[in-house]
Amino acid sequence: MTEPEEGAEKKAKRGTGRRLQGAIAHRLGTDIVSGVYAPGTVLASEVEFAEALDVSRGALREAMQVLAAKGLVESRPKAGTRVLPRTRWNLLDPDVLAWAFAGDPDPALVRGIFELRAVVEPAAARFAAQRRDREDLRAMKDALAAMRRHTLATDAGKAGDRDFHDAILRATRNPALVVLSASIGAAVHWTTQYKQRSRALPRNPIPDHAKVYEAIAAGDGDAAAEAMRVLVDLAMKDTAEEMGLSVLPQPEIDPA
Repeated sequence: MTEPEEGAEKKAKRGTGRRLQGAIAHRLGTDIVSGVYAPGTVLASEVEFAEALDVSRGALREAMQVLAAKGLVESRPKAGTRVLPRTRWNLLDPDVLAWAFAGDPDPALVRGIFELRAVVEPAAARFAAQRRDREDLRAMKDALAAMRRHTLATDAGKAGDRDFHDAILRATRNPALVVLSASIGAAVHWTTQYKQRSRALPRNPIPDHAKVYEAIAAGDGDAAAEAMRVLVDLAMKDTAEEMGLSVLPQPEIDPA
C-alpha cells in the first residue's frame, strides 16, 4: 500500500470511529436525559456495557468522555461511572437538547427550557429593538421570509426559524446573549420538530414571529418584549398539548 493510500485508510478509520463514538454517546445520552438511567445510577462496568452494546471498550470509553464533558456522568476509580444530578448537566448544550427530544422528553425538563426562553428572549427582543441596525433587520426579514416560503414543516423553514431567533440575539450587541444563540436555536428546533411528530403544528406560529419583527423594526422595546413573551408562551402551550398535558409540571431539583 502506498503512503497516500495508508493516509486515506487511517482517515476513514478515524471517521468511522467518530461516528461510532457519536452513536454510542447519542444512545446513552438519550437514555440518561429521558430517565432510563436516573440520576445517581451507577452504570454497568466498562466490560459489561461494551459487551451489551456490542462495541469496543475504547469506543465506549470515548463516548463516556463526551457525556462527562457535558456533565451527564462522572467516572471514579473503583466507584464506577455514575449518572450525575440534573443540576450538573449542561442543559444548554445543543447535543443534550437533541437527546432530550430524541425519545419522550421529561415534561418538567421541557418546561424548564421554556422558562429559560421566557427569561432570555423577551429581554433580548427589547435590546434588539433599541440596538438593531439595517443588517440585523434584513437578517430577521430574510429569516421570516424563509419561514413563510417553506413553512415550519420543512427543514428549510425550521432553519429560518433558528435564523430569526439568532438574528435577534445578535442584534442585542451583547456577547453574553449572543453566546446563547446555539442553545436557543436548538431549543426552538427540537420543540418545533417535537410538536410535528404526530400531526401538523396545532397552529401557525409565523404571525407571532412577524409581530416580534414589526416591533423590533419600529424600535418599540416594550412591544417587542411583549410579542416575544406571547410567542414563547404559546409555543410552550402547544408543546404541552402535544404531550397530552394541559400544563407542563414545574421543574424539580434532583437530590445531589
